Amino acid sequence: MYIIAVESHFDAAHYLRGYQGKCENLHGHRYRVAVKLSSKDLDSVGLACDFGDIKAALKPILARYDHTLLNDVPPFDTINPSAENIARTIYEEIKPEIGGAALKAVTVWESPESSAEYTEG
Repeated sequence: MYIIAVESHFDAAHYLRGYQGKCENLHGHRYRVAVKLSSKDLDSVGLACDFGDIKAALKPILARYDHTLLNDVPPFDTINPSAENIARTIYEEIKPEIGGAALKAVTVWESPESSAEYTEG
């Protein structure tokens, strides 16, 4: 099984509704996002999936969140913009855009030491 990944980032502010602690206050992060795919096979060129195709699918998704207050951007206007919810949302948004390889997981880092990963299996 081949596992491939593409990473990107976006900058945004957020706060966590109902949280009791520092994260209830408005603050920002440089979010790092990794999209991981898996494939048993390679194409005739030797690729599981073209990195460029994954980057092209991810770019408009992250552009909607970049330099925003996430709490104002759907779906985070109704659900908390936690790393867990951001990972699941990006997973659901990119899944229909990925062809060939199977989407394995999306990981979102709020800091170099803290991340959340979403997968369906």
